[in-house]
Amino acid sequence: MDKLNDIVVLVDDYVWLVLMFLLVGSGVFFSIRTGFVQIRRFGAGWRHVFGGLKFFGDQAGEEGMSSFQALATAISAQVGTGNIVGCVTALVSGGPGAIFWMWVAAFFGMATIYSEATLAQLTKTKDESGAVIGGPVYYITKAFRGKLGKVLSAAFSILIILALGLMGNIVQSNSISDAFNHAFGIPKLAIGVIVALIAAFIFIGGISRIAAFTEKVVPIMAVLYLLGGTLCLILFRDNLLPAIGSIFTYAFTPYAVTGGVIGIAITQAMRYGVARGLFSNEAGMGSTPHAHAIAKVDRPTDQGEVAIIGVFFDTFIVLTMTALVILSSGILPDMIAQGTTGVTVAQHAFSGAIGEKAGPAFIAVTLLFFAFSTIISWYFFAEQNIKYLFGLGARKPFALLVVICIIIGSTLKVDLVWNLADLFNGLMVVPNLLALLALSGVVVKAGAGKSIDL
Repeated sequence: MDKLNDIVVLVDDYVWLVLMFLLVGSGVFFSIRTGFVQIRRFGAGWRHVFGGLKFFGDQAGEEGMSSFQALATAISAQVGTGNIVGCVTALVSGGPGAIFWMWVAAFFGMATIYSEATLAQLTKTKDESGAVIGGPVYYITKAFRGKLGKVLSAAFSILIILALGLMGNIVQSNSISDAFNHAFGIPKLAIGVIVALIAAFIFIGGISRIAAFTEKVVPIMAVLYLLGGTLCLILFRDNLLPAIGSIFTYAFTPYAVTGGVIGIAITQAMRYGVARGLFSNEAGMGSTPHAHAIAKVDRPTDQGEVAIIGVFFDTFIVLTMTALVILSSGILPDMIAQGTTGVTVAQHAFSGAIGEKAGPAFIAVTLLFFAFSTIISWYFFAEQNIKYLFGLGARKPFALLVVICIIIGSTLKVDLVWNLADLFNGLMVVPNLLALLALSGVVVKAGAGKSIDL
């Protein structure tokens, strides 16, 4: 198993190295083609999300979700363990400058996710029961007619089912059980069973229960985490400006640790910043279009503009908060020197501000919100592809399989599973990006308000 894991890690490193350039390059391409829509329409996206000031009360069903519910479902997938663990990995492996390159990747990723959401709206359809359904498989088959489109869409479906629905949810469950076991001493299996039962209850309720869950939990988890992070930054206020300065300084200067014995090159800052940032906000990966596709909006581009806000919130607000707390705490050089990574680094940072017991407990509760909401969204995304491949009859067996994975994941050492999920996440980008690039002209026409026939 260790040898297999080493092989997967090696392949994964090469895949993500290539994808890093493809994803950022695609983001630059879509930014130019759309006239930098992430700047031009940012205010419009903000108004779509918050203009009505009516977040709750809409009932999701066969006709889809409200725009806010779709965004909340997308954000619940984007804001996950990657906003803590992924941020830590970027800082430990790439230094403070990695955060600058995360911002760069997210800025261009906003144009990519705008294109994804717009195309998902344009190609949404109805399943056997008459319910609205959509996602990359539907615009992939529009981009590539005939056998090629069928092969690419089937490959995407299989990869996202494995990467998110099964392996991804094993990893999320493991993150929750690890954090609670460390903070409170609760047996991992007990945590896994509780999480699985709650998840099963939401799965059974279908789209209406999933939408009701995400639209309420996402604002709560966001406020909770941002308040806790803000408290830490207030307590670390003397170090805050130097922390912000280090992000810009070490984006273009090698980061020396422990008197220069250990150093991090600029290329490492770029690589880990871009890769972890894209993994966190999921722009170009083809996951969030499943939620954006079924939003009830006046124009397809309306939801594209809403999707821009999702990337902004994930990277520029939540992930940046994690980074600033860690950098302001002053622990990063020691963590790098000791080879410490993962959630432990975040727990040390928060402990330095709010106490040795409160710090791990806060991160544990935060991870519960982040990881559990991701489980729900990832299940929903994978379920759309289960229906595409196997029909409605496969939904319940798949839900049962995911519940079993959640229980198993809570007790396993999941290095291999995590790395496989990371690899499959990367591979599913390929058919999605090919379709996005092939249909870029359609995105431009939609933005200009022109009629489109797909």
